[in-house]
Amino acid sequence: MVSGKTEFHCNKGMTATVWKNLNPFWGEEYTLHLPTGFHSLSFYVMDEDTIGHDDIIGKISLSKDTIGAKVKGLDNWLNLTRVDPDEEVQGEIHFGLELLRDAKGIGLRCHFIEARDLAPRDISGTSDPFARILFNNHSAETSIIKKTRYPHWGETLELELETEELSEGGTVTVEVWDWDRVGKNDFLGKVEIPFACLHKTPLVQGWFRLLPLGNNEDDAGGKLGALRLKVRLVEDHILPSMYYQPLIDLLVQSVISPAEVEDGSPLTMLEEVTTVESRQDVAMTLVKIYLGQGLVVPFLDYLNTREVNHTLDPNTLFRSNSLASKAMEQFMKAVGMLYLHEVLKPIINRIFEEKKYIELDPCKIDLNRTRRISFKGAVSEAEVRESSVEMLQGYLSNIVESIIGSVTQCPPVMRVAFKQLHKRVEEQFPEPENEDVKYLAISGFFFLRFLAPAILTPKLFHLRDQHADTRTSRTLLLLAKAVQSVGNLGLQLGHGKELWMEPLHPIILYSVASVKDFLDKLIDIDMSEVPQRAVFLPSVTVKEGYLQKHKAESPQLLSRFSFKKRYFWLSSETLSYAKTPDPWQVRSSIPIQCVCAVERVDENAFQQQHVLQVVTQDNDGQMHTIYTQCKNVNELNQWLSAIRKASIYNRRMLPSFHPGAYRSGKWTCCLQADRATSGCSRTHSAVTLGDWSDPLDPDAETQTIYKQLLQGRDKLRSLLKHRQAAAVRLLGVVLDLEQAHATFQRQERIGPSLGPEPGSEGESSVLYQTQWSRKTK
Repeated sequence: MVSGKTEFHCNKGMTATVWKNLNPFWGEEYTLHLPTGFHSLSFYVMDEDTIGHDDIIGKISLSKDTIGAKVKGLDNWLNLTRVDPDEEVQGEIHFGLELLRDAKGIGLRCHFIEARDLAPRDISGTSDPFARILFNNHSAETSIIKKTRYPHWGETLELELETEELSEGGTVTVEVWDWDRVGKNDFLGKVEIPFACLHKTPLVQGWFRLLPLGNNEDDAGGKLGALRLKVRLVEDHILPSMYYQPLIDLLVQSVISPAEVEDGSPLTMLEEVTTVESRQDVAMTLVKIYLGQGLVVPFLDYLNTREVNHTLDPNTLFRSNSLASKAMEQFMKAVGMLYLHEVLKPIINRIFEEKKYIELDPCKIDLNRTRRISFKGAVSEAEVRESSVEMLQGYLSNIVESIIGSVTQCPPVMRVAFKQLHKRVEEQFPEPENEDVKYLAISGFFFLRFLAPAILTPKLFHLRDQHADTRTSRTLLLLAKAVQSVGNLGLQLGHGKELWMEPLHPIILYSVASVKDFLDKLIDIDMSEVPQRAVFLPSVTVKEGYLQKHKAESPQLLSRFSFKKRYFWLSSETLSYAKTPDPWQVRSSIPIQCVCAVERVDENAFQQQHVLQVVTQDNDGQMHTIYTQCKNVNELNQWLSAIRKASIYNRRMLPSFHPGAYRSGKWTCCLQADRATSGCSRTHSAVTLGDWSDPLDPDAETQTIYKQLLQGRDKLRSLLKHRQAAAVRLLGVVLDLEQAHATFQRQERIGPSLGPEPGSEGESSVLYQTQWSRKTK
């Protein structure tokens, strides 16, 4: 048996580990924001070992072009391939190549300047790199720079050529190798320059991406297993804000003008021209747009009013995947995730820790998996059900108590949105027999689409770092079913197929009165006193938890044990920390506006994994670095992403950084002695994990809406007959944006370049959405 997990490389991330399983199911989704210069995305399936390094089972590499060729994304089973060290290359090399012609003869001159982010080949996490230039039978090598992935050579090599070689084709090859004292050297990458290019451009200079040897990957005939992936590439060119303002104006007009509640508004037409598959993305984008405009409550009220007014049977209210339903669902995730953690996390943690065997379905009770309840012998099925009911009642009571006591914790903007929804439903269904409909409308979102899914899959809501095991998953499933019944106010109890849930019916019915009282208190709020952008106010803590902290200025920098446990809080204003989370503890704070870079640290800097650095600049211009260590790569990515998002609009962000530490009079990464020297690696401020806490980006969000309208342009034209004025305005804005994009693309179109700086970040953004399924063997 193996314990499977999957890593993806580019912006590195990792799924949870599925223990002792040859057919793991992950069901995890990641969104990565990547720079436009990336070339490939790699997925590694690992066997996690408690002691020592994890074993690589196999990998899958997908080029940017491969994924981009699929308009709707790639969705397929792919065989794992063996990992070939000669193909595992990374990094870039900076050199200049010149063709010499003078009275002394003909030659090739190569000035090797430096390289960065080379693959670590030695057990210490570094390499001993040297570079080599080859053409025909000529070659020359630089000196070896030991123990670094960021070598600085500053050397010039020359090859003497014969006159007849000028007329030949061929390729000039630059290779980088890791020198080994024992055994053969390890390949680190190569760059190939057609010799003909040197006739046209005598001097070629710049940063070049290192490429693998080009061996064909062996998929081992499926013997290593297969991985099912869903990967979608979204690549956008973001225009200046002025081009999006007309579309923003139309969307704003849809919700602030009461006359536009009929079917002729731009927002209504947007729903009609988008596909069901894209509705969730559209809903999340619109929620962010209206949060940025301070109009999220009127936006939701507009959609909900249309939905309610078009519903004749209260039993079908919000049952479809309409834009209104999806918008409310995404809105709760955007503004209520921290509240969700406060309400559910203590109970979820307790369930994971206790690992009780709980089962009510007689067909699924496994007496071999239960512990003895007494010394009389094996437990009976009735005893298992009795103990399961008792434990489920205890868990459910705690959940309901936590919910009904959380009125003041609930974000005010959520309460206002629910209050408006309650009002619209009450106006549409005022009959006494429909008294519960106004409660069901709110609880349907709050319990069924927010709380129950979080209980069922805590990891997807960041309540846990790992997926639940089989036993805990079953407990969570039963609890989620019970919470759904509470949200339905017990109206459907006894009508389903799962009659074995009947022992929980009394506590569910007992909770209904408390839930109704909670909902009444939840909507008892003065709307005029509530800021609609409450989720993005500076006082909100977006992430918190224990980390191991070490300041770069510490005199114990040489010691790997100099990291001290501290509790960190991150808000949009400060990154602060203290010894414990107790309120009386004195906190140290770093203003977010002072952050200049947030980056990973090489393992060899402290001989520790999962270390990140936060580089800041004080008012006097002095640079400071704080190093913190996370528990695992996922926690590292979460903190990197969260701090980068909080500081994304800072004006003093650095273009480069040192991935090592300064000790013994030099940087461990590039071996430079000057502590103030510029960084040897590019910063990655725009490379983040995408999730509910992404900062507002009105231009990127409006670009997403424009693309949806552009794809539905034919449907939009068909609406011209019935909604002449509104359709004409919306179609005109879409066509204007299309023309603006075409103009900008013509201006940006340039000829091919041999030496661009790889991974350079412009105004374009690349978004990968990755879903994991399973690996079979």
